[in-house]
Amino acid sequence: MQDKTNAHLKGSCLCGAIKYQVTKLEPNMAHCHCSMCRKFHGAAFSTFGEALTENFTWLQGQSYLKSFTAENGTTRQFCSQCGSSLTFASSTNAGSTVEFSLATLDTPILERPDAHIHCQSKADWYQITNELTQFERDRE
Repeated sequence: MQDKTNAHLKGSCLCGAIKYQVTKLEPNMAHCHCSMCRKFHGAAFSTFGEALTENFTWLQGQSYLKSFTAENGTTRQFCSQCGSSLTFASSTNAGSTVEFSLATLDTPILERPDAHIHCQSKADWYQITNELTQFERDRE
């Protein structure tokens, strides 16, 4: 879990228009290899952390947040100025948690991702070379 001396994690988009704060991380962090995350992040995978809604606060720039909802009901939020990928919500998310892109954190963390998810659709040109648990779909 999070080090108590690092109680407030800060994050932002590339241009700095949007800033957020996380007061407590949840334990699951994963590298997602689904095709939608790959396209949204422009990379072999995206890496998400999770916080309870009450532990995640937008500090500035909410007016720059835009959303994209895919056909499968997942919603991704991004900065309308610089395009930074910020959050993800599954179609079954009841609003109790926020999944956010770990790459947008400005504050270092001690926690590390513990899994690769949606490996069945990973990029064919990328090879997973670490020992983290691999799931064909979401955590099963």
